[in-house]
Amino acid sequence: MFSPTRALSGFSVDDLDAAKTFYGETLGLTVVDGEMGTLMITVPGGAELIVYPKADHQPASYTMLNFVVDDVEAAVDQLNKLGVRTKIYDDSGQEGDLNTDENGIMRGHGPEIAWFLDPAGNVLSVMGA
Repeated sequence: MFSPTRALSGFSVDDLDAAKTFYGETLGLTVVDGEMGTLMITVPGGAELIVYPKADHQPASYTMLNFVVDDVEAAVDQLNKLGVRTKIYDDSGQEGDLNTDENGIMRGHGPEIAWFLDPAGNVLSVMGA
């Protein structure tokens, strides 16, 4: 019988040091060195992520990690002050019906959400609870 004790999600990056700085210092998450040259990130709520280096890394073009926040506007302001750009879509219609405002926040299509990139180009978001 299949009986896992926990599940971990993982993703690749092209620069482990840049990822450690971004996730640990910029975003303020708990980041520790893992086994076999990986990083282990713990996010609020206790979920764990494995980040591993990959020489031929291709950024995730989909939202691979969503951070749920109480106030998207405040989270976007904080990210922008930290140098994280949240307006990553140009609203040309190529990404569908995103229609984001000047700060990159999409409103009126479910929870408010704003997307941003990690240093490896992976798509992340902050979204309303």
